[in-house]
Amino acid sequence: MSSSYQSNRWRRVDDWDDRPLRLDNFAVEDPENGFSAFNGKADPKPSIGLTAGKITSMDGVAIEDFDLIDTFIAKYHLDIDIAKEAMAIHSSELARMLVDMNVSRKELTRLAQGLTPAKLAETVAQLSAMEIAFAYSKMRARQTPGNQAHVTNAKDDPLQLAADAAIAVALGFDEIETTMRVARNSWSNAIACCVGSSLGKSGTLFQCSSEEAEELEIGMAGFTSYAETVSVYGTESAFIDGDDTPWSKAWLTAAYASRGIKMRCTSGAAAELLMGFHEAKSLLYLEARCLCLQRGMGAQGTQNGGIDGAPLAGSMPGGVREIMAENLIAVWLDLECASGNDARHSESDMRVAAKVLPYLMGGSDLICSGFGSILKYDNSFNPSSFNGEELEEFLVLQRDFEVDGGLTTVEDSEALSLRKRAIDALAHVLQDLGLANTTDKMKQSVAVASGSNDTDSFKTRDVTLISEKIKTECINVLDIIKSLHGGGFKQEAENLLFLVKLRVSGDYLQTSAIIRNSRVVSAINDPNNYSGPGTGYRPSEQRKEELAAIRNVIDRDEVLRTEALGKMAEMKAISYKLLGEAESGGPPFEVVVGISPAFGSKIFKTLAGHKLSSVLKALQNGIMKGGAVMRLVKFWHTADTSFLGLSAARLSGSGIGIGIQAKGTAVIHHRGRLPHNNLELFSNAPITKLSHYESMGYNAARYCLKELPDPVVVPTKGEALGARFHARVALIYAIETSMTKDNAPPELLDFTFLKA
Repeated sequence: MSSSYQSNRWRRVDDWDDRPLRLDNFAVEDPENGFSAFNGKADPKPSIGLTAGKITSMDGVAIEDFDLIDTFIAKYHLDIDIAKEAMAIHSSELARMLVDMNVSRKELTRLAQGLTPAKLAETVAQLSAMEIAFAYSKMRARQTPGNQAHVTNAKDDPLQLAADAAIAVALGFDEIETTMRVARNSWSNAIACCVGSSLGKSGTLFQCSSEEAEELEIGMAGFTSYAETVSVYGTESAFIDGDDTPWSKAWLTAAYASRGIKMRCTSGAAAELLMGFHEAKSLLYLEARCLCLQRGMGAQGTQNGGIDGAPLAGSMPGGVREIMAENLIAVWLDLECASGNDARHSESDMRVAAKVLPYLMGGSDLICSGFGSILKYDNSFNPSSFNGEELEEFLVLQRDFEVDGGLTTVEDSEALSLRKRAIDALAHVLQDLGLANTTDKMKQSVAVASGSNDTDSFKTRDVTLISEKIKTECINVLDIIKSLHGGGFKQEAENLLFLVKLRVSGDYLQTSAIIRNSRVVSAINDPNNYSGPGTGYRPSEQRKEELAAIRNVIDRDEVLRTEALGKMAEMKAISYKLLGEAESGGPPFEVVVGISPAFGSKIFKTLAGHKLSSVLKALQNGIMKGGAVMRLVKFWHTADTSFLGLSAARLSGSGIGIGIQAKGTAVIHHRGRLPHNNLELFSNAPITKLSHYESMGYNAARYCLKELPDPVVVPTKGEALGARFHARVALIYAIETSMTKDNAPPELLDFTFLKA
């Protein structure tokens, strides 16, 4: 008992206090101070004023009182020819249209061009979380889902970046984003990820998230292929605080696109609240303004969904639903949506998984705008919703629901080979261009490292020198391609050159464009056509096989193979001899132990790993200590634990029997009881110890003597034993039942324990 325990406090609360959830902070709804997901104190009512084909007011604000956001939205987002029609439709009707599979996406995106921010927010606010997810599956731009990875490390080590980028490509990420612990290291990071992402696939898009002007320089040097650091805000004060306007952001957006760089703007709930400029307006309304701005700028897409503000949004009532709602507005406006799920909004694994599930179910252009393919501590963006530690869990979620989150399992041997190839490629480039030399020791430490704590490679100061040299010597992507080709990394050079060619053509500037199998896949040639069951994206049979290919998958052959490994040890520990059909009746002090068909013939260990000979010895020792004798019988007509026990009891002279399956499940039974009304049961074979079996034998003997012993309790710590063992249990039981024979008589077994 804790020394701090108070007698007036329920101890369960102490248990809750130890859960990760207690580390989360939650905020009360306070619209006046900006803490409202929906229905802010100052949220305007939807409206539009039109006179002589010109906008005179919007959302209750006259044109002469427009701020710079209102002005930009009215001029560049709203289509006056559509606005009158669209704004006349009641918000509840628009909400129903979003979830009506008979109303096309094309019609809804057309109407969105005439909707004000307040109208968009009011409409989606009427949808439940389930309805939002359904509407999202219908409204996303590109049919095929994708994903984006964060590739960073605490040391800005280029060798590790190259290796981790190669793994991210192999896992199936369509985009890779990096950032730096030290801003000056951006050029080094860019080259490292550029080289690493060229392995195994042509066309993985890459971003170096740096200061906007420098990021544009890096892009013009050809190292990056997309950007999403052009941030927009929902209040004028927030824009001004950053020395920006919608026009300056629009200019930067155009600058990226003019150089063949795919570009998304970034926004997300709670950004204005974090900056202190919320204006008592709801998260959703402010984000609706942001998204209308982005459409007006001509951006092909958006990175939104809380982003850095997700923890704050998630602290409010309905905050996670709001994040979903703003994503829905994004795709309703026909923007590619990198739907957030990057900032880890909670310490609770349950909350984190729950947040991402709607995007897995509904699909998303990019389910995460930054899945940490590296470990949490190496994530320079701060921990993502999912990181390297949770990669396998994400893969299993895909398998569980047969939904495509964009990722595929990478075999261990393949992973190591890819890492070594990426490291060698970058090491050659660094040496060839006179940037740095590497040692075998450095390369080996990075190849096998899970994270930067395991590496003995470049120090941060070394990286800064590399980065400065890349910049000052004006090294560009063509230099990298030439170096790779000259160093024997011809496929990697061709992959990079392919991406450069696409930049020149501008093909991946199409809305929601990714590159799959050396082909641009976008909203143009892969439009989302969801209109109900059987439509939209469905994983192919091949893709289903890929989704199913995770670790720890077993089948009947694998069970038999692993069991066969224990056969020799059992042959040295015990010998069995069949003595013919077992008869009923015997001395009143005997306990018949009934074993299943596969016991000692195809299965040789319990789920807890005990040799079956050791289990029999424990049972025998217990029975003898209790003052009885043991008779061993093999049953062929059943493999069910209860019926094994009851059948054994009916043969026993005492009327007491023990039934035990090969996997270790066991019961004590009496001949006069119903099949499942046993005296004692060991149902959790994986945690049953030999001492428990000995105690069961002892209790069975005491039942023979008409006593009533205390039942043996196998303590559990609440382990999810089903998840650990049920697949194996079912396969073992299938092996057992395949050996049963209807009406087959039981066989008496003589057994001898052999000296080891």
